[in-house]
Amino acid sequence: MQQWWTLPWLCALLLGLMGLRVSGSDFQHHRYEDMVRALFAVQNECPYITRIYSIGRSVEGRHLYVLEFSDNPGIHEALEPEFKYVGNMHGNEVLGRELLIKFSQFLCEEYRAGNQRIMRLIHDTRIHILPSMNPDGYEVAARQGPEFNGYLVGRGNSREIDLNRNFPDLNALMYYYEKTNGRNHHLPLPDNWEHQVEPETLAVIKWMQNYNFVLSANLHGGAVVANYPFDKSRDPRIRGRTTYAATPDDKIFRKLARTYSYAHSWMHKGWNCGDFFDEGITNGASWYSLSKGMQDFNYLYTNCFEITLELSCAKFPPASALPREWLGNREALVSYLEQVHHGIKGMVYDENNNPIGNAEISVSGINHDVTSGVDGDYFRLLLPGTYTVTASASGYLPSTSTVTVGPAEAIQLHFYLKTAPKQNLKGKPHHGKKNLSSPKAPLKLGPR
Repeated sequence: MQQWWTLPWLCALLLGLMGLRVSGSDFQHHRYEDMVRALFAVQNECPYITRIYSIGRSVEGRHLYVLEFSDNPGIHEALEPEFKYVGNMHGNEVLGRELLIKFSQFLCEEYRAGNQRIMRLIHDTRIHILPSMNPDGYEVAARQGPEFNGYLVGRGNSREIDLNRNFPDLNALMYYYEKTNGRNHHLPLPDNWEHQVEPETLAVIKWMQNYNFVLSANLHGGAVVANYPFDKSRDPRIRGRTTYAATPDDKIFRKLARTYSYAHSWMHKGWNCGDFFDEGITNGASWYSLSKGMQDFNYLYTNCFEITLELSCAKFPPASALPREWLGNREALVSYLEQVHHGIKGMVYDENNNPIGNAEISVSGINHDVTSGVDGDYFRLLLPGTYTVTASASGYLPSTSTVTVGPAEAIQLHFYLKTAPKQNLKGKPHHGKKNLSSPKAPLKLGPR
């Protein structure tokens, strides 16, 4: 008797019950031209909900293309959060690149098929997908192929610079401010920072400046674990010692990491690639300290919460492994994206109902503020609970409210700020030196 309940059949059945169709399109590795064709094919297939734009060029002149999904592509809608996925930061870590190409095709297919879960996501979220942050490094790695790819060949960009060690070091400044009661968010960049980073890094930072991202994930390979900030330890390096470096939002970051880990088919089991990570998650600095990384930079310079996803033991898995990896990651990619809709969100207005941009939103007990965007809307990821929230802006009296957050959709909480009497206006204190630097540390070449 034939065993109709084989594992592939069961996977297809379960995914069908969840409203996620199994696509029949081929799995393959995409060189740069193939990737561009694949992205434009998605845009052509779903023209009303997608847009392709370039955030800049690599050292060798390749465009860093982003595919956007939205019911109004190219437009930020007030109270609609911005989300991003970034892949292939290390050129020889290719699974994230292929998963994001496949995820783009999946979103388009499912939207057209009437999948209510995917339609709701695209209607309520502005989704930005950058499949390859390092197309030059990928081409170096791809020329060797999966069979012969070395651990480091193609990791950096064409100048062999590790892009995940290339962002301005704001951790040193943050740790100094923690001791001096300085500012806790949107830290200033060093002087001449644009000349100190690679073109790919510069393009991503400019991208962050132009979009008020709320949540993000950075897809890597070489391990299987969801890694969350801080990546850089607060303590001086001691050989053989690792120290946990918690952010003020440590509980939220742990929840975000667990969301991906437990929605992933095997990440949450802990034992992968010869390593063990409890629940399939880790604090970055607890694993090993890393300076000038992208996820810490997101948290310290923007409103965005980012985690780093290590998705495969093999940095360059063969094409035959891609279907299994897709099935293992598909639900996790959707579930993590949905987390952008938790916590609180709202508008900050003045007395005449004009939106106030760059207003600070602080939560009592969590020493990390966020700011409203140019349209006056803000988004604050929070776990379920009751919070005291204050909105403040230069020239206005602060306003405080108490709100209870549930486990479902974000609670809307609007603020109306009154103009402060002139005698109450006070200049903000100067928060430390702008380009505080830290000693150079030896290069650490782990998966991240």
